[in-house]
Amino acid sequence: MSIGVLFISSVQKELQQERYAMRDYISGDPLLRRFFRPFLFEDLPAADRNSSNVYLDAVDRCKVYVGIFGNEYGRENAAGLSPTEREFDRATEKGVYRIVLVKGSNDENRQPKMRSLIRKAESQLIRRRFSETPDLISELYASLVEYLATTGALQTLPFDATPCPGATLNDISDEKLKWFLRQARQERNFPLVESSTATQTFEHLNLLDNGRPKYAALVLFGEKPQKFVPVAEVKCLHFHGTEVQKPIPSYQLFKGTAFEQVDQAVDFVLSKLDRKVIPRKDSPASKIEYEIPYEVIREAIVNAIAHRDYTSNAAVQVMVFADRFEVWNPGALPPGMTLDQLRRPHPSIPHNPLIADPLYLTHYIEKAGTGTVGMIALCQQAGLPDPDFEERGSQFVLTVWRDWLTEAALVELHLTDRQEKAVRFVKVNKRITNADFRREFHVSKPTASRDLDELVKKGVFGKVGATGKGTYYELGRKGLIKDSKGSPNGKGSQRAHARTGSLATKKMKGDKKGTKGT
Repeated sequence: MSIGVLFISSVQKELQQERYAMRDYISGDPLLRRFFRPFLFEDLPAADRNSSNVYLDAVDRCKVYVGIFGNEYGRENAAGLSPTEREFDRATEKGVYRIVLVKGSNDENRQPKMRSLIRKAESQLIRRRFSETPDLISELYASLVEYLATTGALQTLPFDATPCPGATLNDISDEKLKWFLRQARQERNFPLVESSTATQTFEHLNLLDNGRPKYAALVLFGEKPQKFVPVAEVKCLHFHGTEVQKPIPSYQLFKGTAFEQVDQAVDFVLSKLDRKVIPRKDSPASKIEYEIPYEVIREAIVNAIAHRDYTSNAAVQVMVFADRFEVWNPGALPPGMTLDQLRRPHPSIPHNPLIADPLYLTHYIEKAGTGTVGMIALCQQAGLPDPDFEERGSQFVLTVWRDWLTEAALVELHLTDRQEKAVRFVKVNKRITNADFRREFHVSKPTASRDLDELVKKGVFGKVGATGKGTYYELGRKGLIKDSKGSPNGKGSQRAHARTGSLATKKMKGDKKGTKGT
């Protein structure tokens, strides 16, 4: 729905405060101003036109008529009708959607003709009463939201379940649909065969609405999905360092279906990571292992594409840095879900259930709430830190850490032989205490403290705990914010968040401030 005129009708002098309050509220409300432009006669410039004709012409052009009825009837014309009643009658004649708000519950002080007008309105529609301006605004908002929902301007269904305007089955790719049927049958014993038609498949997957494909159908199987969902894309960027800096060494924008976006984005990330080839005794094909497990990368990206908010103008963004890779996903966690719950088994609550189902049928996702838990386990098995889950403004951000402390990096840090061995110890055992250091390398406590403190200052280790038996050291993350003592910021033993220092991060922090309380 495009922006339409909302005509405000009332006796100007008596209800001037209410008229201005209504105009200002509609113009300032983030939702209503997307659909309505309030019309007040007072806002018009002087012109050589009959005022009555101006009023009625505006009523003819409006989408919604709002009448505010008070005590006074208004100046009458030769036929004995006030502008307010003439405007109401014109809206009725033209079939304009009408909302009538009556000030006060007592009709005794109203002029007789205003009482008659109120009775006329009551015989045709439901009118609402108000006493003060806040009540007026509340009633107006409820009425306009009801109108938008009735006309379909406000979606009451999830995005993926909404019929896609202008789309037909001709916009579906037969080739992509056949690929899906073949994969789904192979992976999950999907009952339909490869020769099934789009209508048969979409009816089975609930992707049709009276013969029209829903948005999910276009995102998954469209010939050109971005024709209907321009934001359905993935931006992939690679940086040699730990911050967003120009020029960007590698930048790719991937479009196509959700399946294609996942595959292309995963390949992009893998091409930027270190890998090793491991010969197999039982096979001529060697095994390739990446520094971040392939399953972790795929899970992170497919989750973003499956669960993103497709009504947001932002794209999914994947960034590869020297010490980590990040996935920025437009949207937020489902209501009731917390970041902490992602670290333990939890229910699967897909943001786009009709998109998630075909991804499940092709084994891209499991729909069991195990994705993030599995990512954590795989990172631990690979000797990597646990992934970070954050909500930054209107974005959900997943950070997976790389093993930046390679043998070459250790040489550049000019560590002693003992310190290099301590790093390898922590890679295997996850942490080291002062006592562990003394026992492992046969040194005194002052020597152990000095070596460990130097590793903390260089960012190789992070110190958890202040002093005492509970203090231990773990691998640091490149770019961690340090406090004045060289220890990671945070409460208790929690790891500090990474300091990306990126333009994107700063932007999201700004967005968060700007959206607070909206």
